Amino acid sequence: MLARLHARIPRLIAALLVLCLLLNTAQASTGDQLPEFRECVKICKRENCDSEKPTPIPLHRRLLLWTCPQECDHTCQHIVTAKRVSRGEKVTQFHGKWPFVRVLGMQEPFSVLFSVGNFLAHQNGLAKLRAQIPASYHLRPYYEMFAYFGMAAWVFSTIFHIRDFAATEQMDYLAAGADVLYGMYYTPMLVFRVERPSPRRRSLLRLWTILCCSLYACHVLYLKMWRWDYGYNMTANVIVGLTQNSILTYWSYRQYREIRQLWTILPGLSVAWLMMVMSLELLDFPPLWGAIDAHSLWHLGTIFPAIVWYRFLVRDAQEDITSNAKLKF
Repeated sequence: MLARLHARIPRLIAALLVLCLLLNTAQASTGDQLPEFRECVKICKRENCDSEKPTPIPLHRRLLLWTCPQECDHTCQHIVTAKRVSRGEKVTQFHGKWPFVRVLGMQEPFSVLFSVGNFLAHQNGLAKLRAQIPASYHLRPYYEMFAYFGMAAWVFSTIFHIRDFAATEQMDYLAAGADVLYGMYYTPMLVFRVERPSPRRRSLLRLWTILCCSLYACHVLYLKMWRWDYGYNMTANVIVGLTQNSILTYWSYRQYREIRQLWTILPGLSVAWLMMVMSLELLDFPPLWGAIDAHSLWHLGTIFPAIVWYRFLVRDAQEDITSNAKLKF
């Protein structure tokens, strides 16, 4: 079953990309409605885009698909923001985002940087799994898939924060949803060792796999075919994430009570850390120095628990292998 899933991953990702390109989404913010912003964009387009010799766009920005009207939009955001700040008025969002300073054409440079950091945490975690857990260990394929889903999610996050289009936003959201749901999917394997060979457990695994795949398919179909609902998407991810985190926290507590070894509390600590940094998403604020906002700090905060989590998986697998060897002996 897992081998077939591995083979289907490229096709699933391709289907995800196609789906994301089918729908455009627009967001409006207070900044979009400001008369001075609209007038600024209008004048900029007339002078730089509609003339016989339009203002050239640097190559690195053209490679990231920046157009003359978008250049005007971005420039006017900062002109209007600077004027508002000088008058003691608050910074406002434009098109659902804060006015970030671009770096090499990237719209949210620190979110890009920290997304890459998360990708590297999962990539290094995958290497650690392969180096320190035997290929024969029954849970290693599930842990590897966890790393693959994590890397895919952070690749799409990086792309989205480099350039915010409807398609890149939707790829980011759907990949993050798949990552969260896979975390819920493999948690019972870890906690209950479901994959241990027995007809009953294999049947349970098959049913659990079908259920999770069906839930994700319905999630995607609802967002793409019915309504792209940000509130629903957030609620669904929070419910699944909290369910998984509750299971892991309780399991970590039980493990520590049974064997009294500090490494068993790592799942609980990771969950507590994630819950703490998740609160940053609720404390949104204008970006410091035009670059660092709550969302980028949330991405920074998820790097550490990912590193800790892979170390726990390795230690848990090694302890499980040692325990089984003693029982057989």
